[in-house]
Amino acid sequence: MLLEVALAVVIGAVLYLLLFRTKEETLPIGDGWWGEGQRPEAEEDETIRPFKVETSEAELNDLHRRIDETRFTPPVEGSRFHYGFNSTYLRKVVSYWRNQFNWKKQLEILNKYPHFKTKIEGIDIHFIHVKPPHLPKGCTAKPLLMVHGWPGSFYEFYKIIPLLTDPAGHSLSEEPVFEVICPSIPGYGFSEASHKPGCNSVSVARIFYKLMLRLGFCEFYVQGGDWGALICTNLAQMVPTHVKGLHLNMLFISRMKFLRLFSVVLGQYFPGLFGFQDEDVRRIYPFLKKTFYKVIRESGYMHLQATKPDTVGCSLNDSPVGLAAYILEKFSTWTEPEFLNLEDGGLERKFSLDDLLTNVMIYWVSGCITSSMRFYKENLSKGIGGQQHDKVPVKVPTGVASFPSELMHGPMAWAKDHYTNIISFNFMPRGGHFAAFEEPALLAEHLRQFVRKLEQK
Repeated sequence: MLLEVALAVVIGAVLYLLLFRTKEETLPIGDGWWGEGQRPEAEEDETIRPFKVETSEAELNDLHRRIDETRFTPPVEGSRFHYGFNSTYLRKVVSYWRNQFNWKKQLEILNKYPHFKTKIEGIDIHFIHVKPPHLPKGCTAKPLLMVHGWPGSFYEFYKIIPLLTDPAGHSLSEEPVFEVICPSIPGYGFSEASHKPGCNSVSVARIFYKLMLRLGFCEFYVQGGDWGALICTNLAQMVPTHVKGLHLNMLFISRMKFLRLFSVVLGQYFPGLFGFQDEDVRRIYPFLKKTFYKVIRESGYMHLQATKPDTVGCSLNDSPVGLAAYILEKFSTWTEPEFLNLEDGGLERKFSLDDLLTNVMIYWVSGCITSSMRFYKENLSKGIGGQQHDKVPVKVPTGVASFPSELMHGPMAWAKDHYTNIISFNFMPRGGHFAAFEEPALLAEHLRQFVRKLEQK
C-alpha cells in the first residue's frame, strides 16, 4: 500500500513538472554592492551631483608625449584592413590627433548636455540627462533610458538626442517628445568600475533601474544596442511593469534550439517553412561566408576579453595609439564588413575623425579600457545560453530596428521565441553596429514610430 502511494506521488510530481510547470515570468531583482571593502551599515548617499568633463594641461601634455614616442610597425604589403588596423592609415589618424584635433572644442560639445553622478550600490554612476527645450501644448515628455555598448560610450547618442528631445526643431512631427537619460555602464567612461567580480548585465540593469527611480521615473522606455541591448532586455525581464517599451538595434539570441539549428541548414531552401523573409535569406546566406566566417573573423577580441582582459588592458591603458587602433578598428568592419578591403578601413565614410577620436579620448582620459573589457568576462565566463536571464521570456512590448551590416543578423522567427511581444520589426535600409552614431535619423524615426504605436493603443 505504502509503495503504491509513493509511486503515485512520484508519478504525480513528474506529470506536474512536465505539464504544469511554467517558465519564470520575471528576472529576480536581487541586490549588490560593488564598492571598495565591506558594505557599510549606513544608508547610501543618494545625492545626485552635477559633473563636468574636464582634463588638465598636464594630462594633455602626457598624452602628446606618449603619441610622439609611438613605435609603429610597417604593414604587410597590400594587407589593407585584413590584418587589423593598417598602420599606414594609423599614422594619418595619429597625425591628425596630435596636430589638428581640438580636444578643448570637443569638451565644449561633451558638456553641452547636463552631466551628473550619483552613487548606486557602492559605485559612482555617471549619466547625462537631457530634457526637451520646450514642450508642445498638452504634450508630456516620455522618459527614455538609452544604453551604449563596447567600444562605445554615452557620446554615441549625441546626434540622436536632439531628434528625440526637440523633434519639431528638426522638422519632425511634434510627438512623441522624450526626456533622455544616457548612463555610462559601470567601468565605462566616467562611471566608477566595480571593485568586486560579478557585476554583469543583470547587475547593471538593476543599477539603472534604481537610477531611473531616483530620478522620479516609475515608468519609462528603454533603448540599446550591443551590451546596451542586453542590459535593456534584462531590465524588461526584471521590472516589466515599469518598462513601457523595449527598443533594440541588436538582438541577443543565445539559446540555439534544435529547430533553429535545423533552420540554419535548410532555411536557404525552404525559408517559408522556418518563417524566414526574403531579407533574412539575403543577410544570412551563404551561411559560411555571411555568418560563420564573419563571426569568427570579428570575434577574436571577445575571447580575449572574456578570459584575460587585464593582460591586454595593461598595454592599451599605457599606449594612446594602441588604444586608438584597438577601438577604431571596430568602427571599420562593424560598420560595413566590406571596409576590410579598403586602405583606410572606410572609417571616414561614415564618421568624422573628430567624433571617432572623441570616443577614444573618453576611454583615454578616464583610464577605463581595462574595466570596460572586464564586462565580457563578467557576462561570458559562465557560458552562453545557460544563464537565468536566457530562460526568462521578454513580454514587454518590443521594437526591433534590424540594420543590414550588424555583426550577426537575428531573424524575427528566432527572436520571437525569447521576445514574445514584438510589435515592430523592421529591416533598416542601411547602417551597421553603431546605429545611433552612424544613422541617428533612421534610428530616431524607428524608435519614435514604435513609441507612437504603443501610445496610441
